[in-house]
Amino acid sequence: MNPFWSMSTGSVRKRSDTEEKALSGELRTSPLRASAKKQLPSIPKNAVPITKPASPATSSQSTNGTHASYGPFYLEYSLLAEFTLVVKQKLPGVYVQPSYRSALMWFGVIFIRHGLYQDGVFKFTVYIPDNYPDGDCPRLVFDLPVFHPLVDPLSGELDVKRAFAKWRRNHNHIWQVLMYARRVFYKIDTTSPLNPEAAVLYEKDVQLFKSKVVDSVKLCSSHLFDQPKIEDPYAIIFSPWNPAIHDEAREKMLTQKKPEDQHCKSMHVSGLSWVKPGSVQPFSKEEKTMPT
Repeated sequence: MNPFWSMSTGSVRKRSDTEEKALSGELRTSPLRASAKKQLPSIPKNAVPITKPASPATSSQSTNGTHASYGPFYLEYSLLAEFTLVVKQKLPGVYVQPSYRSALMWFGVIFIRHGLYQDGVFKFTVYIPDNYPDGDCPRLVFDLPVFHPLVDPLSGELDVKRAFAKWRRNHNHIWQVLMYARRVFYKIDTTSPLNPEAAVLYEKDVQLFKSKVVDSVKLCSSHLFDQPKIEDPYAIIFSPWNPAIHDEAREKMLTQKKPEDQHCKSMHVSGLSWVKPGSVQPFSKEEKTMPT
């Protein structure tokens, strides 16, 4: 019985002898009354009993700091909030899309506009720990290993822990990982590299380093239209230019006006003051006498 619904008999104050006698006399003459205890509703026939955890300490909270039964919902909410932050940041040249099959996996692509990696189009996948945001930092792996000091030449994984040695909850966010992944192509760091060859060439033979970078960019571009390595409806797929499809879409994007601009424009052209000069009354204006 739930202690909030019934009171234990041991907690009732012990009555005196006179009170007991008086009550016993009343009980003999008065009819039996129903128990004053509140009863919980009966358990449905098809209900599945909840097993008791072995230790209350381990069951009270999960690894993400919330009650164990709310863990999946909290994780889903956290990832939704993270994706909303990514959209609001509007990182230039970076696009991401959460996976259809798992919210812990995001597909993305980075477009490099200038610098040593100019014209580079690098597809990647972000892997988020299942105990986010209390675990390690998310991992970012390029589909094809990019020739870069901070990218593993075999696995294609970016050294994210360099910037996020310890992932701090409510302080670090996934959009920062994406911004870091973009920045490494504009500002080259060669300390403790994952690709020693790239680091040495950047320090001692820049021309050869540039040549290998160009080859890496061309290699990624040549595989741009390949099918995704992970089969997922939301995986990012590129297709060759088709004028019958893409010309119309391109024209709509170029001619579309921002709602903010239209709103500001409508405010500027109105030119009507709703407050009469010298008055504080709203929605008032000068009254003009009409000629008779």
